[in-house]
Amino acid sequence: MTKKNPYKSVKKNKYRQVVFKLSDKQKKVIDRYCDSHRTTPNKFYKTAIRTFLANFSSLSPEDEYYISENQLKLFDDEEDFEEIPLVAENGL
Repeated sequence: MTKKNPYKSVKKNKYRQVVFKLSDKQKKVIDRYCDSHRTTPNKFYKTAIRTFLANFSSLSPEDEYYISENQLKLFDDEEDFEEIPLVAENGL
């Protein structure tokens, strides 16, 4: 009987670095919130992003590419377009 390698079953997480800017006022408000709730700003950001993304977890791929009714139909082949003659019919 062969012994399983415990390291093969562990999947490594991939992380991406995100950079964004906050105003001084926004940073002070976040710092005050974190001090009063005894948390770190990093945990605050992650929690805020996690709760926001939880609302959109049920989004299907068809919903991502929704086109509103007011969108121009420049490239649709379904509609018949009238041909405009380049030369006038009466020869002028």
